[in-house]
Amino acid sequence: MASGARPDSGHGHHGRHGNPQDLESYIAKMEAPDRDTWQKPEEILRALKLRPGQVAGDIGAGPGYFSLRLAHEVGAHGAVLAVDVETRILDVLRNRIEKAGLSNVAPILGLPGDPLLPLGVCDLILVVDTFHHFPNGVAYLRRLSRSLREGGHLVNIDYHRRELPVGPPVEHKVSREDFLVQAQKAGLALMGEHTFLPYQYFLVFRGT
Repeated sequence: MASGARPDSGHGHHGRHGNPQDLESYIAKMEAPDRDTWQKPEEILRALKLRPGQVAGDIGAGPGYFSLRLAHEVGAHGAVLAVDVETRILDVLRNRIEKAGLSNVAPILGLPGDPLLPLGVCDLILVVDTFHHFPNGVAYLRRLSRSLREGGHLVNIDYHRRELPVGPPVEHKVSREDFLVQAQKAGLALMGEHTFLPYQYFLVFRGT
């Protein structure tokens, strides 16, 4: 997935957009001008420490908010595997990839319960505001872990489970503590945490 009033992640729009106006409205919300002020994408990229030539998976990529940025980090010899479950959103992403002249972003139409990523290829898998859409969180995390290379990292960035000026309703959010429990059940080991985001937790894991 893969806005200032971003209601959901790349996975959240599955089946919700009955016409192009709905789709355009959804994308506009995801990419509202004020999102950069609280999402802090450049700071996130620095914290991810991607290197040229690496492979990154973007889960719930949507129209490419992070995918296109990740593409510049990994460079021409790297790759971004941009997963989403909505074909029409991926069409938007493809258009943006072409317009940007990028050849290192591969859109992938995933399933709700399986990203369909190749196994053992990713140096980093990034999941932003998407986890609450997985039908079985522990199973999905296990599947993602299988797509990590040895030494690869999985990063989950998601909204704190409280009333916030952005994000979905509180009842749709997954708290940091609940996510940590599910990650542990999936065999992921917490490596670190960044606390510079005002509305989201930022957790870094390694596979086992």
